Amino acid sequence: MTEELNNNYCVIMAGGIGSRFWPRSNKKLPKQFLDILGTGRTLLQTTYERFVRFIPKDHIFVVTNADYRDLVMEQLPGITAANVLCEPTYRNTAPAVTWAACHLRALNPDACMVVTPTDQCILDEERFAEAIGRGLDYVAHADRLLTVGIHAERPDTNFGYIQVDERLARDIYRVKSFTEKPEMEFARFFVESGEFYWNSGLFLWNANAFLRTMLRIVPDPDLVPEVAELIDGKLPAEAFLANEQPYVNRFYATLPNMSLEYGVLERSECVDVLIGDFGWRDIGSWSTLYEMVPKDHEQNVVLDTRALLYDCRDNLVSVPDGHVVVLKDLEGYMVVEEHGVLIICRRDDAAAIRQFRNDVQVKMGEEYL
Repeated sequence: MTEELNNNYCVIMAGGIGSRFWPRSNKKLPKQFLDILGTGRTLLQTTYERFVRFIPKDHIFVVTNADYRDLVMEQLPGITAANVLCEPTYRNTAPAVTWAACHLRALNPDACMVVTPTDQCILDEERFAEAIGRGLDYVAHADRLLTVGIHAERPDTNFGYIQVDERLARDIYRVKSFTEKPEMEFARFFVESGEFYWNSGLFLWNANAFLRTMLRIVPDPDLVPEVAELIDGKLPAEAFLANEQPYVNRFYATLPNMSLEYGVLERSECVDVLIGDFGWRDIGSWSTLYEMVPKDHEQNVVLDTRALLYDCRDNLVSVPDGHVVVLKDLEGYMVVEEHGVLIICRRDDAAAIRQFRNDVQVKMGEEYL
């Protein structure tokens, strides 16, 4: 194993509640712990197995909510407790990755990291490993933040878009702009221009470069002194590495609740993009899941469900064992039941799912979430 390979780490983000897959994904069992694709492996297990092929097992870390620690340990028997970083509260991605970067830098001052969500499918694992390897080599020698862009196959308002500028290296370009989930008119223009790529949600950087960026974005007055010193590398990290809960709580309470895309990448001037071509597919919502899985002759998707469909097209159906669904004259809908909640709505209306979930929380109670 080369010295550079020893500096490479993977951080798997597995702390969310998967609200876009509600009601099948809920607070007790979010989507990362579910076998969404029917492969016999959960999204977390599939992601871990993808990276353990080319990153040492003890260099793979999972950031999750403290409530899900036991689920992570159960689904990943090969991981040690020290490699499961438990968030004390539900926060966005920037605080979680900042914590992970501090942790990795304390272990290895030359640490380079690839940050990945769990809700992705990769069709060509070999090309994926080669591309991520090149990306890690790039950030090892450049204090740049690197995101991974995917060729936009169609106008799609579910994805963020990256506009590229000058070419820097093989498949690596300077980022000109980010646009998060545009209207369809703009999505069409982006795809036709050839300058825009989908934002995959995969990120690579060396820990020091990322933490310096965080200090520029979050001014010192907004940070308690010891957290600012920790991010700046001036404070020993023994307590931090031991995951002492009061210290971790203080760390999370200090950092602003912001995403990597909005809070960090869009506000940084040192971001590049690696164009990936390895069969990337998003599994972020019921709509994107529908695009991925096999369909019947009428383009219906029936997920492990006993169903009779009459004159139905382009639907997605998923209900628990022991239930039977009979549908007639339905087109472009999703019929999903789980945990005592039945949803029937347009399949491509992701905003409706969020609204339904919020309304149920307010009017029906937390037990349905």
